[in-house]
Amino acid sequence: MQNTLDFPDLLRWIDERATAFRAAIAAAPSLDAQVPTCPDWTLFDLAQHIGVGRRAWAATVAAGPEATSKAAPQDSTPAPREREALLAWLAESTGLLLEALRQAGPDRGCWTWWGTSQSPKTCGAVARHQLQEVAVHTYDAQLTAGAAQPLPDEVALDGVEDFQFTCCATTDPWPHEPAVVDYHATEGRSWRLWLSADGARAARLADPGTAADPAAAHASAQGTASDLVLFLYGRIPTDALKVDGDRRIFDQLFAWEPE
Repeated sequence: MQNTLDFPDLLRWIDERATAFRAAIAAAPSLDAQVPTCPDWTLFDLAQHIGVGRRAWAATVAAGPEATSKAAPQDSTPAPREREALLAWLAESTGLLLEALRQAGPDRGCWTWWGTSQSPKTCGAVARHQLQEVAVHTYDAQLTAGAAQPLPDEVALDGVEDFQFTCCATTDPWPHEPAVVDYHATEGRSWRLWLSADGARAARLADPGTAADPAAAHASAQGTASDLVLFLYGRIPTDALKVDGDRRIFDQLFAWEPE
């Protein structure tokens, strides 16, 4: 697996996106506003999720490679309801995660939930996925505040790949006909996902598949890297992308729940 971003850049972008998240919280008319892309949550619920989740991952990273489950936050202080205090609590939550990752370094082992995926069980892989967690939820917060922005190009390009390697790749059997799915970012990068009884495997492509390619995709989606990430995380519909081939495969992918 070749990361788009190295470890210091991942930490820098986590900090930058967390800052953007707090700016959206600060600008929102009300913390009780419903989040359109997470309809069961208010903006306060989303902020609480971000803070508690980063604290839990900070504790998990600090627990070291011997940990067998996700750790509980070392500081279980609930998210404060007053906005300024909430912003300070969120900043502290991000700081705890970043410090834990810096102390551990990218190569140390870490408990992860992604089992048989193609992402390693390392602190570097945790940082990579944590960036996407914060980036997508920053979009959620901005949307709620009425000023949604696309994910930064660097973050989004790494995010398409992280999603394929971490969330899609598995050894659990694909329960449908074998399929090949391509994703093309307009920034000039492509990925292929192979689905079969052996599971799902992903790779970055040097060149997009063509009609003459015997392994050409059964379905493909093209858009900006930001739109691809938002699509993969269910934030925007299939129609927001240029889709070719059998669109049903995307519905099957969204409905698939590997064990």
